[in-house]
Amino acid sequence: QVQLVESGGGLVQAGGSLRLSCVASRNIFRINAMGWYRQAPGKARELVASISSGGITNYADSVKGRSTISRVNAKNTVYLQMNSLKPEDTAVYYCKVDGVSASGPRADFWGQGTQVTVSS
Repeated sequence: QVQLVESGGGLVQAGGSLRLSCVASRNIFRINAMGWYRQAPGKARELVASISSGGITNYADSVKGRSTISRVNAKNTVYLQMNSLKPEDTAVYYCKVDGVSASGPRADFWGQGTQVTVSS
């Protein structure tokens, strides 16, 4: 099955931390960029952080300095460590990988989304 399995979301108090994990199935390969996106109620989906195959990272201004994206290529896994969480971080978070499956050309693969709720 071609899938991305996310974990680590949940309900936290403001100022707390979460680490989101996303494991892409092994039949997704030749993965280039990996990233995390989020969509808050009433807002468009936005990039939170991305990381290239070479480890180059990019962060949204709103999370820069308090979030860290990392990856373990051998495990098809990407992480997002979020610290000093704010109520404004409340959103559904989606994992995305740019890769190839046996059935088709290069494409973006998305996780199912995991809810992060930060209480004030």
